[in-house]
Amino acid sequence: MAPGLFRGWRGEWRLRRGTTAFVTRISEEPDPDDVQWLASVATDGDPDRARWELRYARRALGLLAAERDALDDRTGSMVARALSEALLVDRNIAAGMVRVAERQFNERLGMYRRVLTSRDATEGTGARLGRALLQAAGAGARPDSEAIARGGALLARYLGGANEALRLSFGAPTLPEDQPPSIAVERTRR
Repeated sequence: MAPGLFRGWRGEWRLRRGTTAFVTRISEEPDPDDVQWLASVATDGDPDRARWELRYARRALGLLAAERDALDDRTGSMVARALSEALLVDRNIAAGMVRVAERQFNERLGMYRRVLTSRDATEGTGARLGRALLQAAGAGARPDSEAIARGGALLARYLGGANEALRLSFGAPTLPEDQPPSIAVERTRR
């Protein structure tokens, strides 16, 4: 096997292995206390719906983090594919409901993408994330500020966890100590 071919194969293998580890991390079940809290403020007391909203949020924010922050441009698409494949075999989804789960996930993904890419002078990203979670979960048009803050903190924790999972699964960016980050930016522009 030629050295370049082997290096390419090994790089692809590492990317697949990292993707599997990353998707496993962002697919962890939500904390029962968070499920209970969301059920009490937004889903008419339905813990199953609250659990699904938190699952969707964690996975969507994980995918967005992979698209935005991964070191390799292929990571986002590989994570998206792996999440789609995981939905097909998810034991939490009733038979015949996979398409519904895919549609709901994609709706949440679009919603969280808009929240993270929009700018609002009157409301920070955390508050917008909290408001989006509560509205998706059925809290109505005017959730209270305490619930918005808690929802925002919860989703900020999910986003931070996704970034930590990226570093653990794919490695952290490194620069030589004697060079400023602007040098790396200049190299990528060439």
